Amino acid sequence: MSQYNYFNPDAETMSPDQLCSRHLQLLRETVRRVLTYNDYYRQRYAAAGLANADDIKSPDDLQKLPTINKEDLRKTYPLGMCCIDKKDIREIHMSSGSTGTPIVMPYNAADLDQWAECMARCYVMAGAQPGDPVQIMPSFGLFNGGFGMYHGARKANLFIIPTGSGNTERQIRLAKDFGTRVFGSVVSYMIRIIELLHEHNAELPELKIGIFGAESFSDSMKKTIESQLGIEAFDIYGMTETGGVGTLGMDCPAHCGIHVWEDQYITEIIDPATGKNVPDGEIGEVVVTSLTREALPVIRFKTGDLSKIVSREKCVCGRTHIRISPIVGRTDDMLIIKGVNFFPKQVEDALMEIPGVLPHYQIIIEDTNGVKDIRVNVEAQEGVTGYMVEKHLKEKLGFSPKGDIFKPGELPRQEGKAQRVFYEKKNG
Repeated sequence: MSQYNYFNPDAETMSPDQLCSRHLQLLRETVRRVLTYNDYYRQRYAAAGLANADDIKSPDDLQKLPTINKEDLRKTYPLGMCCIDKKDIREIHMSSGSTGTPIVMPYNAADLDQWAECMARCYVMAGAQPGDPVQIMPSFGLFNGGFGMYHGARKANLFIIPTGSGNTERQIRLAKDFGTRVFGSVVSYMIRIIELLHEHNAELPELKIGIFGAESFSDSMKKTIESQLGIEAFDIYGMTETGGVGTLGMDCPAHCGIHVWEDQYITEIIDPATGKNVPDGEIGEVVVTSLTREALPVIRFKTGDLSKIVSREKCVCGRTHIRISPIVGRTDDMLIIKGVNFFPKQVEDALMEIPGVLPHYQIIIEDTNGVKDIRVNVEAQEGVTGYMVEKHLKEKLGFSPKGDIFKPGELPRQEGKAQRVFYEKKNG
C-alpha cells in the first residue's frame, strides 16, 4: 500500500462541520449564479417555486430543486446553459450521446484551475511526487481525458509525457526510455500493453502507478493488471458534465471506495424510479451538484451512473470526504446474467474491436425455468470464428456467451431503431 499523501491537506481533511458550512455557502452562490445568468435554470426554478438563493436554508434544501440530465444539456446546445460571456471562455470539451447532439462543457480560467486542482489531488493521492514521469495515454482533443490529466500533471509538477492514444510500440518504448512511473489510461488499453510486453519479453521496472478512468473495471481485471505490470491501480471518476476526468475524485491507497471531492461537489444517491434519496449503502443513481464551477455549473445532475455511499466517516488515509463504491453500471440498460452485471453497450464495444465483425448483432437472454443465460449472434466476414468472438468477449466482459456467426445480411433488420436485446423463455 502506498504512503498517504495530500496535495491540499486543508481541503482534503475538512471537518464535517466545515464541509456543511461550505456546502451551504457555495450552494447559495451557485444557485444565485444560475438565477442571474441563465434563463433555462431560471425558468426551471421558477416552476419549482424558487426565486431567490436565500430561500436555501440548509444543504438539505438541495433536494427540493429539480434535477437535470444529459437531455437538458443537449437541448440547450451549444451554450444555452452557460453562465459567463463567450469572450471569457478559455476552453471547451464535449461528449456525444446516442442523439448525436454533443454535450458541451465550457471552461473559464477559474474552471481550468479547479479541474487542475482536483486532478492534481488524484495524482498525489496515488503517490506521484514532483518530477515523476507521467505518461498520459487518453486522446488529446474534445474528449476530456488527455487534457484533464495534462492540466492536473502540470499543477502537481510532474514530468509530462503526452503520448495520447494508440501506437502501443511507441508507448512502451517511451515508458522504458524515460522511466515512466505513472500511467494514465483507459483500463482496457492496459491489456494490449501487457500483451505486447509479453511478446517482446519486456518489462517496465520504473512503472508503479496506474490511474484508469472512462470505463469501469472489475476487481479481477484490476488485480490482473496490477500483478502483470507490478503497479498499484486507481479508479478515477469524473465526466464531461462535472468538468472532466478527476473532478469528482478517485480511490485512495486504502482502496475502500472512491473519495468524492466534497469541498467541490455535493453527491446524492437517489432511487432512479422515485427520485428520492436512498439510505447509505443502497445502490442508486449518482446525482452531482458542482459548487465551484463558474462557466456551466450543474445542479442536481443525474449522471446515470449506479453506485452507493460506502462511508461518510474519516478514511484511514485521513481524508474526510464521502466515499462511494466504484460505478457498477448505468440506470438505463444494466443486465445481470449468472451474477455478472453488464450492459449491451459493453458488448457492442467489445464486438466492434474484433476485425471482421460487422455492426449487426443480437444479444439474446435465454430464461430456462428462471435460470438466465446469454447468447450473442453476430454477422461477420469470412475468417471470423465463434471462438474468436467468445474469447474476446470473455476478456472484455468476464463471461463466455454462447452464440453463432452469421454471414453479412443474415440477421433480421428492423425499420427505425435497431433492437439489440431479445428475450426467450424456455422450459427445461
